Amino acid sequence: MGAGIAHALLLAGVGVVLVEANQSAIPGARRRVTSTLEQSEARGGLSSPIEDVVSRLEVTASTEALAGAALVIEAVPEDLALKANVLAAIEDVVVSDAVIATNTSSLPVGELAAVLRFPERVLGLHFFNPVPASDLVEIVVAKLTRPGLADIARDWIHQLGKTPIVVRDSPGFASSRLGVALGLEAIRMLEEGVAAPEDIDAAMTLGYKHPVGPLRLTDLVGLDVRLDIAQHLVARLGPRFEPPAMLVEKVERGELGRKSGRGFYVWDDEPDPRVTSD
Repeated sequence: MGAGIAHALLLAGVGVVLVEANQSAIPGARRRVTSTLEQSEARGGLSSPIEDVVSRLEVTASTEALAGAALVIEAVPEDLALKANVLAAIEDVVVSDAVIATNTSSLPVGELAAVLRFPERVLGLHFFNPVPASDLVEIVVAKLTRPGLADIARDWIHQLGKTPIVVRDSPGFASSRLGVALGLEAIRMLEEGVAAPEDIDAAMTLGYKHPVGPLRLTDLVGLDVRLDIAQHLVARLGPRFEPPAMLVEKVERGELGRKSGRGFYVWDDEPDPRVTSD
């Protein structure tokens, strides 16, 4: 996700500092961003030479490099404690008027902001995967987010060529809550023998014009990710988000979807360019 967000910002002409967890991760991060930029170049999606675009990218393992940033977007895994620690480390180095955003798809932005000295400058910017191909960014406004910050964020998202929606900080926001509800019901239908995965998905792609069916999308998001979000929503909203036994069992067996080669489908190495996801 971090590489995808960096890609989108670079295409918009912005200078980007990408902070990795350690020095050994830096070459891989730079390769990921450069590779997606090369794909954009091949499709005619760059307005300037790729060398100029890449020159605006700095990859480092030091948060100190964020000192001059106007906007910092955290994009680490969906773990409340980990995200809170990263946000606190960001606040320690950025300037007083910098905006701090979290890319969480379901965790409460207000709880994450509460660990900071200045929670009013925090909001959610929920990008979707793959970021370069996705049109949507969900702006999540927490209780203490300062008035007007969502409007500033909306302008930023428009500059990226994407469409923002603004939602209140609530469990699952709008996108994850609706997406997980549909995905869980599709898994229950599969569990009950209502139809095969391909036919359940076709009901939504052909009948409702969804770009991808809920089971295929769950494979692309990751069954483990969907399970984590469902369990979070159960804790916050009650048993209507209880994950089906089939989902729990597949995760326990390591059938996590595309990233493991098997989920509700068997996968090869080819990505699905149509898909946007959590």
